[in-house]
Amino acid sequence: MQTDDNARHAQKMARIKTARDKMMQQKQGEKGLVIVHTGKGKGKSSSGFGMILRCIAHGMPCAVVQFIKGAWDTGERRLLTGHFGDLCQFHAMGEGFTWETQDRARDIAAARAGWDKAKALIRDPAIRMVLLDEINIALRYDYLDLDEVLAFLRDEKPVMTHVVLTGRNAKPELIALADLVTEMEQVKHPFRDGIKAQAGVEF
Repeated sequence: MQTDDNARHAQKMARIKTARDKMMQQKQGEKGLVIVHTGKGKGKSSSGFGMILRCIAHGMPCAVVQFIKGAWDTGERRLLTGHFGDLCQFHAMGEGFTWETQDRARDIAAARAGWDKAKALIRDPAIRMVLLDEINIALRYDYLDLDEVLAFLRDEKPVMTHVVLTGRNAKPELIALADLVTEMEQVKHPFRDGIKAQAGVEF
C-alpha cells in the first residue's frame, strides 16, 4: 500500500513539474517593478525591508526613504546604516506619525522633502531598488500630490529600477499602476490585548 501511495505521489509531482517547467519557459522577461505592500495587517514595511536585504545579498545598490518613522530608533535602520551603508542608503525623512506632530504644514514639508530625495534616488541608474516606507500614509493625507507620484513612476523611473511603496490605504490609482500588489490582512494583533509595540517585532 505504501509503495502504491509513493508511486502515485511521484507521478503527480512529475506532472506538476512538467507543467511548471513549461510555464517558466514562457516567462523570460525582466523589468523594474512598482511594488505595493498595503492593508491593515502587519508586515508591510517588514516585507519591504526583506526585499532590501535580498538586494544587499546580491550586491545590488539600494536605498530606503522613510516617510513617517524618521524619529524612531528602528532595528532595520541600525542594521542597514551600521553594516551595509556601502550598499544601502538610508534616509529617515519623517518626524513621526501625524497624530504626534499635529502640524499639517510640517508634515507636508517633511513628506515633500522625502519625495524629493526619493526621486533623486530612483533616477540614479546605479540604484536597483528604492523602498518608500509608509509613503501611502503621506498620499492618504494628501501630503503629496498623487498625480505627480503616479506620473513620475510611470514616465521617469528607469526601466530596471524596482520601487517598493508601503503603508495602509494605498490609493486605487497606485494599485492600478503597480506591477505587484500585496494586501496584508489582519487576523489577530496583540495590540488589542494590551501588548505594546516591541523591539524586534514592530521596530
